[in-house]
Amino acid sequence: MDSTSRNQQVLDVFQFRFACKHFDPAKVIPNEDFETILETARLSPTSFGFEPWKMIVLSDANIKQALDPLAWGARNSLAGASHFVILLARKAPDLVSSADYISHIMRDVQLLPPEVAEQRRAKYRDFQESDFELLESERAMFDWASKQTYIVLANMMTAAAMLGIDSCPIEGFQRSAVDELLAKEGLFDPAQFGVSVMAGFGYRAEPPKREKTRQPLSDLILWK
Repeated sequence: MDSTSRNQQVLDVFQFRFACKHFDPAKVIPNEDFETILETARLSPTSFGFEPWKMIVLSDANIKQALDPLAWGARNSLAGASHFVILLARKAPDLVSSADYISHIMRDVQLLPPEVAEQRRAKYRDFQESDFELLESERAMFDWASKQTYIVLANMMTAAAMLGIDSCPIEGFQRSAVDELLAKEGLFDPAQFGVSVMAGFGYRAEPPKREKTRQPLSDLILWK
């Protein structure tokens, strides 16, 4: 395959993907396809490689019903999508440079020697204090962690499109109320996590009603 064909294949995937508002509830994503989508999430990059996220794959009908009035942007996905996911971002207590979670990642996941881990911890502390000023508030730290979940979700949606699977990213929900609901259901500790973003995955019930619209590259890209 020549480079022109490869480039067009990539663009075709992005042309296929759209925010699917109406899923066909009769169509279910094969297990192997959804496992592939989840694996692309796991392999996604995050700042410092600290992976400050978790994901709920929600199938419980009772929780979905309780979530519906709190998540106006999710109603079509809750009702029709094959799979519904909720991405959680870690909160400040787990993400300060001295946190046990950060030590765990460097020691048990990244397998860094102790001296290298301490150098990395010092750099991370400087990044938080000076570069991005993340220690100014707990919300600043949560928002930084949430940015990482969007990288994860973008990769999941692209992988899904490559497999002919539709998706819909969702921010239309009452964040505090959803946090409270899911924490009461025992799905996470609210001292450690908060809801960042949601998404539905499945198969479109109808094609898009209009062509994709975007600004031209000339309005978005500055070459210097």
